[in-house]
Amino acid sequence: MRFAGVGLVMLAAICWGISGGIADILMTKGWDPIVISLYRGAVGFICFFVWFLFRFKRNWIYSTRFYIWSLLAGIGVAGNFTFYALSIQASSIAVAVTLMYTAPVFVLLISFLLRIERSSWFKWGCIFGILLGIILLTGAYNTDSISVSFLGVAAGLAAGLSYALFIFGFKNASSIGKPQTTLTIAFFSFCLLLFLFADNEEAASVMTSSDIGWFLLLGIVGAGISFIFYVIGIRWTAPTTASMVAMVEPVTASLFGFLLLGDHLTTIQLVGMVVILGTVTVLSVKQSK
Repeated sequence: MRFAGVGLVMLAAICWGISGGIADILMTKGWDPIVISLYRGAVGFICFFVWFLFRFKRNWIYSTRFYIWSLLAGIGVAGNFTFYALSIQASSIAVAVTLMYTAPVFVLLISFLLRIERSSWFKWGCIFGILLGIILLTGAYNTDSISVSFLGVAAGLAAGLSYALFIFGFKNASSIGKPQTTLTIAFFSFCLLLFLFADNEEAASVMTSSDIGWFLLLGIVGAGISFIFYVIGIRWTAPTTASMVAMVEPVTASLFGFLLLGDHLTTIQLVGMVVILGTVTVLSVKQSK
């Protein structure tokens, strides 16, 4: 079951990487990142709500803890998407990605404090390997070619903290209730939160635009399918392991850009991919044992 959990989390991360490529296409077309995130969550919410209605009586649960954790998971997803976009705008994609993927460090520290997991040199080594791979992949080591601002750094770290929040939110909520109920409540709170920050006129114009197909595809792949994999998989996976395995997302996004968008990959970026995938593979094998 542990190996199955790791596999499902990895599939979710692959879907998130593909959705990153789709979001990049939409941003290139001039759509606001927050509007893109809102539709990604809204389409996902519709998928989860339909799934929830199929067995309404079985899926309904009376637990205050369940609703609190589900709401926190939704807030974490909304914060992650929003702060990530703000970090890109204020600094660069390299800085934003590197800072957002400090999430495993936050998850590991919180797990230690809450005594959910034990500290080990193996886990710290995996975190170091993944962060090194992310830095090589994004080019964050080249300080001459990236722009850094206080707002960009703060937003990037906030994206990482939000990432940690939704990991713990989904982990605890899924241990109490059904996946469809967890996702429905989490993404309902997600939609309410992002609706407050989105440009309503631009959001309404999406419905009549020629890009509506891209928005639907983004929501289905980036939320509908991926978070079903994630919520089921995280039930059998430790929080720290889930956060590290999900680091295949930037690798998938980079490959998407290379294969479909015409982006170029340098030798150093390829080395970064190998480091990330190698670390995740070692971690997955260790977890399965």
